[in-house]
Amino acid sequence: MQRLSIIIPAYNEEKTISLILDRINEVKLIRNIEKEVIIVNDCSKDNTEAAIQRYMSDTPNLTINYFKYIKHDVNQGKGAAIHTGIAQATGDYLLVQDADLEYDPGEYNTLLKPIVLASADVVYGSRFMGGNPHRILFFWHSIGNRVLTFLSNMMSNLNLTDMETGYKVFRTAIIQRIYLHEKRFGFEPEVTQKVSMIPGIRIYEVGISYYGRTFAEGKKIGWKDGFRAIYCIAKYGLFNNQLFRKPSEIKAPAQTVG
Repeated sequence: MQRLSIIIPAYNEEKTISLILDRINEVKLIRNIEKEVIIVNDCSKDNTEAAIQRYMSDTPNLTINYFKYIKHDVNQGKGAAIHTGIAQATGDYLLVQDADLEYDPGEYNTLLKPIVLASADVVYGSRFMGGNPHRILFFWHSIGNRVLTFLSNMMSNLNLTDMETGYKVFRTAIIQRIYLHEKRFGFEPEVTQKVSMIPGIRIYEVGISYYGRTFAEGKKIGWKDGFRAIYCIAKYGLFNNQLFRKPSEIKAPAQTVG
């Protein structure tokens, strides 16, 4: 493994985008793995773009080897931003990093350990296992996550503890082949159902920290997204007619910029 692609979907994150980039910049990956950061601005209405450009041009001593910045002309949703980032990834593996500081880039090496030691294809970071710090927030939100994980496991025959986690690492050659539909928060249940169907796929799970936000602090997912997740679990678990893209539908990523 030579390069990790870090996809950052961003929508109205001017207050935190520079902070998350700082934390990514501070991380030294095991075995001198390179970092490729792909920021997808999903048509933010605030000064997210200016904050990103200022960081890219003014920050000294960057340890990030490659930067890509992409902007959607219209807001399409977090899932759509992830799709764009996946298509542009050139790393051997990729992960999704939210721009809101809920997940700690300092734990990248924890996520990568099953890959470099056991050649895992997919690694999930679980907020519900291990002894790492977790901010105490909403009871019903945590129950909802566990119910969704339970339903997802029933369909996928996996034994995950946290299907809805924002930290998922994928072998890039595999995830770029998967046909993904969901444009919003349905990405999590859809991709979980689909990777579980790949013959011989090696999926690991590791414990991670979680520094959750309240809705007043900018958290965007709501109860409607929970019902959508149930729909996606059933749809892609029972009626998944197309798992992989046709070779002609896979676009080569653009050249990376150092």
